Formats: sequence, C-alpha cells, structure tokens
Amino acid sequence: MSARIKGNMMTIKAVGTVQIDNERTRVTEWRFAPGAETGEHVHEHDYVVVPGLNGQLRIVDPKGSESIVDLSAGGSYFREKGVHHNVINANDYDFSFVEIEFK
Repeated sequence: MSARIKGNMMTIKAVGTVQIDNERTRVTEWRFAPGAETGEHVHEHDYVVVPGLNGQLRIVDPKGSESIVDLSAGGSYFREKGVHHNVINANDYDFSFVEIEFK
C-alpha cells in the first residue's frame, strides 16, 4: 500500500498488479484498502470489470460529482474507452476487482 498527499490530506493509493499485457489485452488486479483510490485517470481502451466480492465504490468525475456504485462478486460490467474518473473504496474493508482492457 502506498500513500500520497492530495491537497492537505494524505490519501491511500489502490494497488494495481498487471497479470497479462499483450498486443490485444491487459488484465490488472486492483486491490483497495478502505478509502484507497486509483487517482483521477482516463481509460484509453474499452474494458470489463469483474468484482472479487460484494461492496461499494465511490466514483468521482472530473467536475467533482460523486456517485456510489454497488458491486456484486462476479457481477461483471463493460465500459467504453474515454471514461474519466477516480475510483475510491467506499467500504470499511479491503476490496478488489479485476479489470480487463481490450486494446
């Protein structure tokens, strides 16, 4: 787990471990401590997320709008490239998902 300073606050960074990265696909396991976040980013590829367990993520868009998303273990979802957000673990326990990007 790593931390970074954001404004006057210390934030915990989610840990992404790339499992596969070839000419067609990238598979990354994301692990979040409670309150950990990815940091603001833009998805360069279409992708699928497969949650490892039930839980909630807080999604923050570039304008600061927030939403809470309920996820279920194994309940995959698809998004097209261009999504711009920060993803934050809204649970009081560790959370993880696998992200599969299509290049």
